[in-house]
Amino acid sequence: MELNYLLITVTGLALGALSVVLVHYGNPGNMGYCIACFLRDIAGALGFHRAAAVQYLRPEIMGLSLGAFASSVVTREFRPRGGSSPIIRFLLGMNFMIGALIFLGCPVRLFLRLAGGDWNAIAGLVGLVAGVAGGFALIRRGFTLGRASETGAAAGLVMPALMVGLLVLLFTAPKFIFRSTSGPGAMAAPVLLSLGVGLLIGVLAQRSRFCTIGGIRDLLFIRDTYLIRGALGLVIGAFVANLAFGTFKPGFVGQPIAHTNGLWNFIGMFIAGMAATLLGGCPLRQLVMSGEGNTDAAITILGMIFGAAISHNFGLASSAQGVTVNGMWAGAIALVITMLIGWFGAAPFGERAARGDAVASGNSVMAGGD
Repeated sequence: MELNYLLITVTGLALGALSVVLVHYGNPGNMGYCIACFLRDIAGALGFHRAAAVQYLRPEIMGLSLGAFASSVVTREFRPRGGSSPIIRFLLGMNFMIGALIFLGCPVRLFLRLAGGDWNAIAGLVGLVAGVAGGFALIRRGFTLGRASETGAAAGLVMPALMVGLLVLLFTAPKFIFRSTSGPGAMAAPVLLSLGVGLLIGVLAQRSRFCTIGGIRDLLFIRDTYLIRGALGLVIGAFVANLAFGTFKPGFVGQPIAHTNGLWNFIGMFIAGMAATLLGGCPLRQLVMSGEGNTDAAITILGMIFGAAISHNFGLASSAQGVTVNGMWAGAIALVITMLIGWFGAAPFGERAARGDAVASGNSVMAGGD
């Protein structure tokens, strides 16, 4: 047990510190390892949106998934499975991304922003915790995505194969792949460094079951501190590294790729927190599970990529100038849809009662049934 606690703490410390290292070597400020932002950049690189400032095949994403895949194969934890409400997962993944891009970051970046002194993320943290609480309340009421079933090995290998394909495109740079020449998409650490960090974090996260959303949920509702140690390690690692590199800049104004609208920072993370809780984990955890052969997690990632595409194609994503009117409308709609999914996605009464007993007893399982 002590070894497990050490592993989750080391995972968080490594993720936080290495994120700042990636910023030092070229990644955007306070965005050393933002899963939502990097999926958005990949969507742009593939031409799914045409926002020229955010288009790049981020090797950190491919490394994370492939690191988790390699780790799961070596430890015999690669288990192809899926079939648990795929269309609902796709929708929730899309809604998560809409909320995240209103805030300008996933839960990992929220903690990185706090560790860098961006106090705008405080409202986002309150919103995230509230969203997790709301999602957990819906799970207690009976929400479930159902149980995944075993599938053939080929299905579980699809996501790792797609990641390999993206790496091939990154290194060969064909003309149909877009790449930003200015803006956040043009800011990048060396490819091999980014890929290496991704592979390492993928292995560590797969072994430790790192999940920011799970950490908040377990701390609040079953008083379990295992997963939250990873999130705390992330903040500590990034904070110490920011001090070392001289990049800790406390304040609200002038923070890199952030806006000062506290209400919508709260709402954006509330949407993301609720959607991720219903999905069974943060986007980093979804990428890790997709590397383990979970096709439900892979569908969730595709939903997030779709959400990133429509966010930029329809002007929903925020910027340093603030939240767009379209983003406010989309956020309200995404919140309503997420709550309706949670409210009407209850299991039959017998399964609901059994599930409630399991959660109440502390035998917490993610809504995804992983």
